[in-house]
Amino acid sequence: MDRFGFLHKRYKTARRLQQIVNVFLKYGFGRLLDQVRLGRYVPFLTRLRSFGQWPSLKAPGMPGNLRRAFEELGPTFIKFAQVLAARPDVIGPEYAKELKKLLDEVSPFPGPEARKVIERELGRPASEVFSSLDEKPIAAASIAQVHTAVLMDGSDVVVKVQRPGIRDMIEEDIQILSAIARIAERYVVEVRFFNPVGLIEEFARVVRREMNFEQEAKNCLRFKHNFKGNPDVRFPKIYPEFLTGKVMVMERIYGARIDDLKKIDEAGFDRARLARLGVEAYFQMIFTDGFYHADPHPGNIFVTPEGEVAFLDFGIVGAVTEELKDVLASTLIALIRRDYDRLIENYIALGYVRPDADLEAFRTEFKADLADLLEPMFGLTLNEINLARYDATLVSLAMRHNLRIPPELMLINKSLLILENIGLQLDPSFDFFSAAEPYASRLIKRKLSPERLMGRFSAEAVEAGEFAFFLPRNLKRMVNKVIRNDIQVKLHHLGLENLIKDMDRSSNRLAFAMVVSAMIISGSIMHAMKVPPTIFGVSVLGFVSFFFAGIFGLWLIISIFRSGRM
Repeated sequence: MDRFGFLHKRYKTARRLQQIVNVFLKYGFGRLLDQVRLGRYVPFLTRLRSFGQWPSLKAPGMPGNLRRAFEELGPTFIKFAQVLAARPDVIGPEYAKELKKLLDEVSPFPGPEARKVIERELGRPASEVFSSLDEKPIAAASIAQVHTAVLMDGSDVVVKVQRPGIRDMIEEDIQILSAIARIAERYVVEVRFFNPVGLIEEFARVVRREMNFEQEAKNCLRFKHNFKGNPDVRFPKIYPEFLTGKVMVMERIYGARIDDLKKIDEAGFDRARLARLGVEAYFQMIFTDGFYHADPHPGNIFVTPEGEVAFLDFGIVGAVTEELKDVLASTLIALIRRDYDRLIENYIALGYVRPDADLEAFRTEFKADLADLLEPMFGLTLNEINLARYDATLVSLAMRHNLRIPPELMLINKSLLILENIGLQLDPSFDFFSAAEPYASRLIKRKLSPERLMGRFSAEAVEAGEFAFFLPRNLKRMVNKVIRNDIQVKLHHLGLENLIKDMDRSSNRLAFAMVVSAMIISGSIMHAMKVPPTIFGVSVLGFVSFFFAGIFGLWLIISIFRSGRM
């Protein structure tokens, strides 16, 4: 039974992969499929008709085609598109702008189905919980949708309901995306800086957390506690008695989206103040609390009628360790003070530089390139910086030096990019770095405080003591190995496995081609010599040899076409 279930799962995954390939082919992404070694899944006749004619990824209309492909592939790819929309450094500003449409343009599932999920999860009829429940959702996302309702006590609430069957679909798609990411990182040099495997791993962690509404409620309560006493930042009330893994009831917050400038202006709010409140709230989350809202797109940030900045949707959050906070603060201070040496050391500490890199050469070359990139930006306001050109230059610089973005920094980078864009819309003269400096400076001072230094000294002393305690034993083991001539050196040649596979595949094809050639030659000889038995003067054995040689030769040609490598 387990074996049957495994085979059924593999069959479903293969069918889903073929569906993904077909959809990307439909929208003209055959060249991309070749790059990630999925050409073997392209039907032979389709490859033959379109050979060499796939449009370039930079061709007009391709960003829109990518959006339509993700939309057709369903919730997982829509969610992944939303993640990519916040990463213009990965996919380019044109694609990011197009994919942003999927932040709000997700088709809802039927209201009666949502009611069934609510009643099944709460274990009672909806009429016993709500005096009214609107089956038409006010918002629909890739994982869940939101309905307005009124509780029996008259409280205005919203009900977040998870899409039926979404969990199994997402797990299956994550497996496929992970496999594609591994292939892309191995064979497509241009994407290695963006760490596609880490990007998918982080996406998987994020989307799995987002599907757990009970964890989302805990996240909201933690934010409320962290901002307790701050009258300018608001988080909704959660109703724990109506909370399950797939349904969550929370206070309904009225107001305008943070990017609805018309409503904000009509209400008479100070845009500069709102930009400052939003940015300072985030810097408190990252540099002080070490726990931040990692999905700050405009649909999740509202301005209430009282002028508060309200945050919604807490499925995607990030945590910042004390060590990472220290390095981030130091990086920000170095950037503000133009201390390129410190900036480079922090990049190394953050994991941007690969372990096998020549650090001395990197320091020398990267410092000059970094100065050329950043010097023209100092003293400029956000509206004076061409962010698209800056992102393109930064990506080019990172690829030149073979850098990568560690997974733990992806959410922070994404959040700050979105936040910077919101600040640009609200107040183009807002100085993003100046607002961050007080938080970073406080963190640096705390890092150098006597208490922190003493704590670090104590930890280092304990570690040094453990090392000294075990040193004699380890030395004795090493000497014994030398005496017994038992020293082994392990070498790992990077990329050798791929070379062996390619050589094995090539040799198999060569051997197969030689067999086909031998069959053709032997068939020709048998036909010329009329080797019996014969029919109408044709050697039957020669004909059979020609027939199978033709089948095997066609099979060989098809396999070469499907591999995408001529």
